[in-house]
Amino acid sequence: MIKKIFFSFSLFFYLTIYVHAQTDSANVYFTREISPEAVMKLFSYVQDNVKGKVGIKVHFGEEGNAYFVPASMVEKLCKSLNATLIETNVAYTGKRRNTDTHIQLAKDHGFTFAPIDILDDAGTLELDVVGGRNFKKARIGKNIDNYETIIYFSHFKGHGSAGFGGCIKNASMGMATPEGKKAMHFNDYPTTNNQKCIKCAACVPQCPANAITLNPVMIDRNKCIACGKCVSVCPVGAIVNAEDLQKKQLFLERLVEYAKTTTEYKNSVYFNIIINVSPSCDCSSNPENPFIRDIGILASTDIVAIEAAAHNLVDQAHACDDAFMKVNSVSGKHQINYAETLGMGTKKYRLISIDEKK
Repeated sequence: MIKKIFFSFSLFFYLTIYVHAQTDSANVYFTREISPEAVMKLFSYVQDNVKGKVGIKVHFGEEGNAYFVPASMVEKLCKSLNATLIETNVAYTGKRRNTDTHIQLAKDHGFTFAPIDILDDAGTLELDVVGGRNFKKARIGKNIDNYETIIYFSHFKGHGSAGFGGCIKNASMGMATPEGKKAMHFNDYPTTNNQKCIKCAACVPQCPANAITLNPVMIDRNKCIACGKCVSVCPVGAIVNAEDLQKKQLFLERLVEYAKTTTEYKNSVYFNIIINVSPSCDCSSNPENPFIRDIGILASTDIVAIEAAAHNLVDQAHACDDAFMKVNSVSGKHQINYAETLGMGTKKYRLISIDEKK
C-alpha cells in the first residue's frame, strides 16, 4: 500500500514537473519553405494574438541593398489582414530620412500593394520604459496609436554593432523616431586607424552628421550619431566599432528596452525570415555577401524565444557557438539574455516544424 502511494506521488511529481517545463517554454513554429504561402501557413498558428487594425512592421530596404526581405514575401499576409505597412524614418542621409522619399523607395522596391505609414511623420509618442536601467522614456513614432496589433516581419541577419538584427531590433530601432535612434546609439562611437586608412574618402559622403574629416581620418564625437554607416562602407577596415565590451552591451540593452516598450504597448506577433543572412544590416547600401545558406521562416508570439531559435539555427548552419561573433566580432546574445531578464519572454522554446504536419 505504501509502495503504491509512493509510486502515485512520484508519478504525480514528475508529471507536474513535466507540465511545468512545457508551460515555461514557448512555441516557435518553423518551416524550411520560403514562400508567401509558407508565411500564411505559419500565421495560422499565431493568428489568435491578432486583434483590430494591423500594422506590419517591415524594412523597405536601403538603396543599393538587395538582401532585404522581398515585398512578395509579405504581400499575401498583408492583403489577407487588410493591413498597413509601417516604418519610421532614419537619422542618416539617404532616401529613408524623410517620408516622401522613403515611401517612394518602398514602392520602387515592390511595396505597392498596401498603404504605407511612416509612423514618425506625425511626430513623437513618448512611452514609459518599465524595468530597464538605461531609459525612462522611449521615443516612438506617434502613429503606432493607429494600430491595435503590430506584426514584426523581420529579416534575421547580422549587424555591425548589435551582432545580429531580428525582431528585437525591428521593434526597437525600427519603431523609434530619429531622436530615439540617436539615443540608442549614444556613445557607441566607432574608432579610426590612420595606418589602415587609404584616404579613399568613401566614408565622408556617407556620414549624415558631417562628422568625418581626412588627413588624418577623424570622427568628431560632438557630431557623431553612431549610426555605423562609415563602418559599413570602409573598404579596408580603417573604421571599426568600439571595442569596449561594456559600451557594446549598453547598446544592446538600449535596443531591448525600446523593444520591450513597443511590444508591450500593442498586441504583438513575430516573424523571423532567415534568408540572405549577411553580416551587414539591411540599412547598409553596400552589404557583405550572405555567409550561410537560407534556412527558413519562424513565427511566434514570444519575442525572446523566436530570437533564441533563429540564432541557434544560424549557429548550427555555421557550425559554431556564435556565428555573428565569428563574422562581426560582436556577440548579440546579450540582447536575448537581457530581454529574458526584463520578462519579455523565455529562451526555452519548442521548435515545431510545420513541414512535418503536412
